[in-house]
Amino acid sequence: MKIGVVCPYAWDIPGGVQNHVRDLAEHLIRLGHEVSVLAPADDEASLPEYVTPAGRAVPVPYNGSVARVNFGFLSAARVRRWLHDGAFDVLHVHEPSSPSLSMLACWAGSGPIVATFHTANPRSRAMTVAYPILQPTLEKISARIAVSEYARRTLVEHLGGDAVVIPNGVDVGFYQRAEPRPEWQTQPGQGGTLAFIGRFTESRKGLATLLEAFPEIAAVRPGVRLLVLGGGDAEEAAAFLPDAVRGQVEFLGRLSDTDKARLLSSVDVYVAPNLGGESFGIILVEAMSAGAPVLASDLDAFELVLEGGTVGRTFPVGDAHALAKDAIELLGDAGERARLSQAASLAVRRYDWSVVAADLLAVYEMVTTAPASVARAAEVEALSAGELLEP
Repeated sequence: MKIGVVCPYAWDIPGGVQNHVRDLAEHLIRLGHEVSVLAPADDEASLPEYVTPAGRAVPVPYNGSVARVNFGFLSAARVRRWLHDGAFDVLHVHEPSSPSLSMLACWAGSGPIVATFHTANPRSRAMTVAYPILQPTLEKISARIAVSEYARRTLVEHLGGDAVVIPNGVDVGFYQRAEPRPEWQTQPGQGGTLAFIGRFTESRKGLATLLEAFPEIAAVRPGVRLLVLGGGDAEEAAAFLPDAVRGQVEFLGRLSDTDKARLLSSVDVYVAPNLGGESFGIILVEAMSAGAPVLASDLDAFELVLEGGTVGRTFPVGDAHALAKDAIELLGDAGERARLSQAASLAVRRYDWSVVAADLLAVYEMVTTAPASVARAAEVEALSAGELLEP
């Protein structure tokens, strides 16, 4: 099958949607499909062969973050040329409700279109205001996918219609095979090792809450370390930490995917203190796949991944004291950490690309083998019957 995939966000800036598109494309290529990805990119020289660059991206505030997108007349021309040259059997766009390549591809596309919605924001004023502009785009979509129930709810409440729920995928085996690095593991005399991954320049990622909790953790667990992976100003982030514990927080910058997996396989607890705006929680699945017990804020999307706290522990959003209390308990209870790790290793199987890609391919087959009206009816029927919702 010839599959065209549109990534709305800059390919060379790390992000959940970009990683999802990359992993999906590479998995489909390994299965023998012909895949081309269209994406904005600043550094075209480093792109894989399957990615067609669509020009430089510009930063736009979106959903509590900053999205780097590409939009305009020149971008529209590039989209049309890519669609013409690709002659795809199916077009798969991501986040078509944002002003991006995905919206342009929906406008220009003429064949079957599958759209994946990632955003979970129950009070998105932007989507509400943009509804009249989005309506023609939505009418051209043959099948809608949401990465979680909360992304589906956002879509339904703001744009109408419905979607099947197919979660983000993870190469579970890649994380399971990761070898720990001794320097990231807890050494004798240390009180344990915590990890945080994310762009800590974005307040919604919650690093400030974790740093607020860290002195309380260190008071009970002497020598405890916090390893922070991600982009941002480390000195600014750590400025309000007491001098007594500042040396126990290590900012590692950006690492390769391999080193990220090795980090997750090395630490005692992975902490996700996010404050909101999360539709799924892919980093939780990655940590669980690597064997790291997870401690996360009780966002709806995180509760779903952690199965209500049975495969990971949660604390109230933004509550630094509760975070510290749970971290102290987990660091002091090796048996509980082992239990969570074992339970998580079973739970992540549903997110492996072998399962997720099979569900996506079923949607592709549906929209390419049936007229548009039949495809939409089949989608609704599948949704009501519970098909594709669970692997």
